[in-house]
Amino acid sequence: MTGRGLLALLTALGALAGAGLVGAAPAAAVDGGTQVAPGVRYERFDVAAVGGPTRVHVLRVDVSDPRVRLGLLYPGTVAARATVSSLADGAGAVAGVNGDFFNITEVQHPGVEATGASSGPAIAAGRALKGAVPDAQRFGPALPPGTSARDVIGVGDDRRARLDRLTLDGTVRTPQGALPLGGLNQYALPEGSVGAFTSAWGGASRVRATCGTDTDRAAPCSTDTYEVTVRGGRVVSASGTPGGGPIGAGTTVLVGREAGAQRLRKLSEGEPVRVGYRLVASASRVPYRFAVGGYPVLVDGQPLPGLSDATPAVRTAAGVFRGGRGLLLLAVDGAPAYRTGLTVAELADVMRQLGSADAFSLDGGGSSALVAREPGAARVTVRNNPSDGTERPVPNGIGVFSTP
Repeated sequence: MTGRGLLALLTALGALAGAGLVGAAPAAAVDGGTQVAPGVRYERFDVAAVGGPTRVHVLRVDVSDPRVRLGLLYPGTVAARATVSSLADGAGAVAGVNGDFFNITEVQHPGVEATGASSGPAIAAGRALKGAVPDAQRFGPALPPGTSARDVIGVGDDRRARLDRLTLDGTVRTPQGALPLGGLNQYALPEGSVGAFTSAWGGASRVRATCGTDTDRAAPCSTDTYEVTVRGGRVVSASGTPGGGPIGAGTTVLVGREAGAQRLRKLSEGEPVRVGYRLVASASRVPYRFAVGGYPVLVDGQPLPGLSDATPAVRTAAGVFRGGRGLLLLAVDGAPAYRTGLTVAELADVMRQLGSADAFSLDGGGSSALVAREPGAARVTVRNNPSDGTERPVPNGIGVFSTP
């Protein structure tokens, strides 16, 4: 029997109401839920997983409530990290969870700075912040078959939550012709491409963008690189190696590797260059107000084929229900009594039994954090126990905003 088959909720209705224990409770009795703010409810309960009793923390968000808004939590730049609680309090969110997997270490490239940037696309307040790295350059567990680093969950201009796939559509227009844009504020660029870095990137080094290959994250950094700085629509400087430091407003730094570097070398100081880009939703074509990366585990009420039923772990997930009018946010508790966690297959099953039609896995382990305000409080508190003992700084998250 698979791990997913072993997972069972004692009563689906009890779980949906946040009112019952599921399986044996290794700790104190679980509460029946709390109204955090209009349209936002917090619950916690236990599930009997293949690795043992596991406690989960859940936020139910009524996306259709006009008082409720969802948005991307991030520190103001892509290549930066902060705790979910500090991000939520800084943005005025009443609740939230951590987001995408990210470039957490560079042991394969000694001397190269880990950027802390997320792997997938990101959109904040309708603005494209970054594109997705090549699939093989992701950090985190292996992607389920048929999924991609370009997969996202978010909310569109129509105020509906949904899963989709965002593709970067961008062009660099030069006197020598148009170049396709291969990346936007990404810690890894496709081989032979040109990537754009803007003020949204931050001050981290851009060297990591030219390391690894489309099939091997650990491959050596490219020795054929070039960088061009464009300000006010014209080339103002160039360098044979990627640099670092903050990028000013109105400035774009183009980084090329291999064939992309060779194309950039043809540009001269003073020449006009225009860079345009957008992130396009492959399925819905509806523009996103906010989006964050991860990978799907449940689509149309069915778990994706090939989900792993091994390796229980602390995990974070988001689920869509009521046709996108509701969003479910879940984080597994990382306390020693519950640290066995859920397999990916179990995670999909839990999200389905909680009512999600579609569900999306976010970063887990030490990154998993679910925060929410107590009634009447001005700041959030961390509701799950982080597995590292304290919150881990992360590049982004999903913020829940509600007004009286």
